[in-house]
Amino acid sequence: MARLGLERTVVDAAVLERTAARLGQAGVVLPTIAQLKDPSTIPAAVRAGLADVDPDGAHALNLFRVHWFNGADRKHLVSVPDYVELPPELTGVKARIVLALGNRFPMIAAHKVLAAYGCLVPRLVTGQFDPERDRAVWPSTGNYCRGGVAISRILGCRGTAVLPENMSRERFDWLDRWVADPTDIVRTPGSESNVKEIYDTCAALDREPTNIIFNQFCEFGNYLIHRVCTGAAMEKLFGALAQDRPGTKLAAYVSASGSSGTLAAGDHLKEKLGARIVAVEAAECPTLLYNGFGEHNIQGIGDKHVPYIHNVMNTDVVTGVSDQSTDTLLVLFNTETGRKYLIERRGVDAKLVARLADLGLSSLCNMLAAIKTAKYFDLGPDDVILTVATDGAAMYGSEIDKAVVRYFSNRFDAVAAGETWGRALAGAGTDRLIEMTQIDRQRVFNLGYFTWVEQQGVSVEEFSARAKQSFWDDLLGLVPAWDAMIAEFNAKSGADKKRGL
Repeated sequence: MARLGLERTVVDAAVLERTAARLGQAGVVLPTIAQLKDPSTIPAAVRAGLADVDPDGAHALNLFRVHWFNGADRKHLVSVPDYVELPPELTGVKARIVLALGNRFPMIAAHKVLAAYGCLVPRLVTGQFDPERDRAVWPSTGNYCRGGVAISRILGCRGTAVLPENMSRERFDWLDRWVADPTDIVRTPGSESNVKEIYDTCAALDREPTNIIFNQFCEFGNYLIHRVCTGAAMEKLFGALAQDRPGTKLAAYVSASGSSGTLAAGDHLKEKLGARIVAVEAAECPTLLYNGFGEHNIQGIGDKHVPYIHNVMNTDVVTGVSDQSTDTLLVLFNTETGRKYLIERRGVDAKLVARLADLGLSSLCNMLAAIKTAKYFDLGPDDVILTVATDGAAMYGSEIDKAVVRYFSNRFDAVAAGETWGRALAGAGTDRLIEMTQIDRQRVFNLGYFTWVEQQGVSVEEFSARAKQSFWDDLLGLVPAWDAMIAEFNAKSGADKKRGL
């Protein structure tokens, strides 16, 4: 199980010693998961040093910004995660729909950098990854590979991004700036729907023993850091939303299935606040809904398989969102014509409209799924639905241009804006949504067998163990073990003393 990131003891002491010396020389201090969960516990010396650090730079101190509590300038610490609450004038529902903003994270302006940290650092502090010898391979259809490259670079590791060739141009532009060698950008055939091609490429790379594949779909570090850090951040956000509003309840937590890392925050919120967990996928590729297949353009949410780290048996609702809706809303929210329509015809506050640029494609997917959930359960003003905006529209400028051509014959005018509003928002229904019965959960759980046992070589016993909630809860014991090892690693490297910690 070491390949899934579940070790809690040192595997190779010699590698650990070399890695500690390497990072100590570079002055790299590793934050603990507890510090990323509650950044108010980050040492004052680090917080002071961050004042002059560019959040987009490859600076070691930016590791201490890999959390949900960065302000709008991405430099200053805030007590509550930055968020946008969407009004009924926009959503058409009475429930409070709130998106935590992932573009406040450093380096990649997306929250997937948190997952990358949660996957690589446990390998470093257990001596499983040797930066002098090994290459970190980051397969992704979205932002995870960018997060992996950023974390790898700061930690003195060689990072390689594996992603479909037809992802947004902005992703590749960013990667061109961050990789040391152009060969560390590996383009696989297809686009968002071609996860299997990514797996095939990684299988070929895995034949070289120094290539370490950090497969986000089965890395428990991805699950754990989101359950612990994202879950606690969403709980803190809900507390702020419910303050001075008696009777407020968390009706649901919504997240695209993707790698199911972000979805893990739902386990925390369900345990602490009783929230429903809503998993979202593209309607054009209804894998969880109908064991179906297809292609779509909701970049970053994956499809055609059930991630190994998806706690399927704890999922309450599955719903599908069309990529036509997300593509066209991206245009509506990010063009002068669209913004004017929202303000003048729909009565949406201009300040709120300006903040819609914080929502990228998968963020819009989560927003629409939250609206569908509110309509299905007939939720009211005392009900909060929490979800995340993985990234912002800045990563999709080229996709806006494509959507204008594809859906509007290269002309997006006031009529097109109204039609988009009518179809994607006012017309959002409760179709392609199921409340998961026990049989539904078992069906989806069993579907994962074909990927993980037949194709990826996981044993039936390991696969089946994940059907029990106790399996997922027992994983939480890894976090304090890893944090203790991180502290020991920092002491061994001496970087903490160099930083005055």
